[in-house]
Amino acid sequence: MPAGAPRAAGAAAASCACPDPECVVPGAHPFDPGLLAATTDARMIRWWWSSRPEAPVLLATGGRAPCAVSLPAVAGARALAALDAQGMRLGPVVATPTRWAILVAPYDLERLGELLYAKDSVPSSLRFHGDGGYLPLPPSTTGTGQVRWERAPLEGSARPWLPDVEAVVDALVEASSSTPGGGSRLAY
Repeated sequence: MPAGAPRAAGAAAASCACPDPECVVPGAHPFDPGLLAATTDARMIRWWWSSRPEAPVLLATGGRAPCAVSLPAVAGARALAALDAQGMRLGPVVATPTRWAILVAPYDLERLGELLYAKDSVPSSLRFHGDGGYLPLPPSTTGTGQVRWERAPLEGSARPWLPDVEAVVDALVEASSSTPGGGSRLAY
């Protein structure tokens, strides 16, 4: 789907192609007009990619689509190491230079609220991408740099396996809480 994309070379690194000159998530949001333009129609996608090759690819999260939890990159690396040490089976993980996002099975706000309410504290650096949200996917470029797979979906898999949010949230909260400075950097 076409989205706010970083401006051409020579423009400020953190500027966005959207009309907002103070965009806080350059290249990491819908643009054409929001999520209403989302499609899987091959003809429309070919047109977008031929007329706007710099436009990021976005995953509309929630509903039947995957959801995600994102956190600062340093905390993301710590969380993946902790989850690996527990033998946790993970699905795809998307990474930018400043943030990592672990894709999880769809969840609703009520379920997420109950889960987070049970925690003593939840760092403000954690972001939850559920219904109505979106996530930039490779090969997009955001205002902070190139989006890549830290853990790519398995090749040939039409529906990647995704853990439940409950299975990963403790490790994500712990990793974010133990990041120097509290892991509060919010740049995407």
